[in-house]
Amino acid sequence: MSGIDEILEMISNQQKETEDGIIKAAESKAAQIIKEGEAKAQTAYDDYIKKSKQRCERDYENKCNAADAEMKRKLLSCKVELIDEAIEKTVVKLKSLPEKEYFELLARLAGKHLRSGEGIISLSENDLKRVPSDFEEKLSEHAGEINGTVKLAKEAADIEDGFILSYGLISENCSFRGIIEAETEEVRDIAARELFGQVKA
Repeated sequence: MSGIDEILEMISNQQKETEDGIIKAAESKAAQIIKEGEAKAQTAYDDYIKKSKQRCERDYENKCNAADAEMKRKLLSCKVELIDEAIEKTVVKLKSLPEKEYFELLARLAGKHLRSGEGIISLSENDLKRVPSDFEEKLSEHAGEINGTVKLAKEAADIEDGFILSYGLISENCSFRGIIEAETEEVRDIAARELFGQVKA
């Protein structure tokens, strides 16, 4: 082999070694890039799964809370409806009491609302027609206990039941519905205890 051939072979061998080194370095770099890419992808995947799980848990909790609130709202609405229905039935029952019991009830109610001074009690047109002869006397007895007087008005009041109690220019609506409207919350609380064993929410 001539000197030129040896030089050419030496150059060829060096070129091959250089190429092998470049390829090896490139393969190593590629493997590193792939490894780093897989790690980043796994981290991104884990983060996505974690966030998705948290979002699903929040959505589930929010939907449960919303469903619970809606159920409570409907339950409360149903209770209020039942309470109002019970109150309405009570009013009808009071109006339908036998005459003797009805006027005894009015006398007791009057006794709770009378005060000292000169009072006037006005009945509905229907009650004025059927008022017992001793009703005014019973009212006077109640008024006397608090050093007051009371008279039964000769003209009917524009009410369906109960009475209107007047002291001068001040009048109090003591019809059954008027009493309920004046003490709505207390009446509803009592009805709630009777119906559900608890005070209305």
